[in-house]
Amino acid sequence: MATVAAGWGVRRRQRPSVCGGCSEYSAGMVELEQASDASLVVAVGRWHEPALAEIYRRHGGAVHSLARRILRSEPPAEEITQEVFLDLWKHPEKFDAQRGTLRSFLLARAHGKSVDVVRSEESRKRREESDARRTAASDYDLDHEVWDMAVAEQIKDALESLPDDLRQPIELAYFGGLTYREVAALLDAPEGTVKSRIRSGLSRLRLSLIERGVRPAGADQ
Repeated sequence: MATVAAGWGVRRRQRPSVCGGCSEYSAGMVELEQASDASLVVAVGRWHEPALAEIYRRHGGAVHSLARRILRSEPPAEEITQEVFLDLWKHPEKFDAQRGTLRSFLLARAHGKSVDVVRSEESRKRREESDARRTAASDYDLDHEVWDMAVAEQIKDALESLPDDLRQPIELAYFGGLTYREVAALLDAPEGTVKSRIRSGLSRLRLSLIERGVRPAGADQ
């Protein structure tokens, strides 16, 4: 793969034929391996494909590892990794160095995309299981099926209503299958803080479900 952009079929954008100061920019470019992540993103914004390749060299492994851990399958993890870096190529302006590191930004994108895939796959499996039960039992209770689907939707809505600092560790631990220590490392937070946030988030999630008319096991105790 000569460059990440070329290897993934990124369509080259036309560089202007006349560019005041371009020679100075080229002469003053810091060696890619010594450049900061923020400088590389600026270079990506100027259509510099080797800068994207250097960003991938630095962070591609971490992005792929997270996607692979959440999805537990190599092909979709590769697709998520490609999507993350293609998004950076197309929209480098979405990265704000004032809000965090480039690695955190890329991992957050990979996490969001991977969780979406997991949710979609779980939804597909639920539909298939529902169809199988309906086929196996002609007297399948349609009301019960509708209730199951409604509960799943209520859980999704309740989870999305949680603040990010409570929702993210729950998604990583329960959807991503990560340990508390791995979640803590990814979120750059103490393990005790992560455990506390998960307990608090689950408690708020339970109350939210009760308010929505869904009573989790043990809710009457």
